[in-house]
Amino acid sequence: MNSDKVATDGGQGLGQNPFAALSSTGLPSVATSPSSARSGTKPAAPAKNRGRVDIRREKGGRSGKTVTVIDGFVGIGLPEKEQLAKKIRGACGCGGTVKDGAIEIQGDQRDTIARILSEAGFRPVFAGG
Repeated sequence: MNSDKVATDGGQGLGQNPFAALSSTGLPSVATSPSSARSGTKPAAPAKNRGRVDIRREKGGRSGKTVTVIDGFVGIGLPEKEQLAKKIRGACGCGGTVKDGAIEIQGDQRDTIARILSEAGFRPVFAGG
């Protein structure tokens, strides 16, 4: 074989297991591991009652453009609102922002937004017209 090339046939075995001398005493069992994907159990569901949020459609002061506004969040910080807004924008395929504590999404996207908020543990309520 040419000395410039690296062998890709797997090579030789290690000869010994470097982890054989380690003990699992004091470690959590697989079922209580934070990585539930490896254990085969379902991941923990989000809290089912994170509070009521209002979903309303607005046109006023926006040059006739329709915007869906989500507000009324209790106990949720700005970083989580921005993450939720990003998820909603991706699902709706449109733009949006977080402004004055409310999430604004372009267009009339109330049904899609309500589904996403329900999955996140919120109780969406359609407000207005």
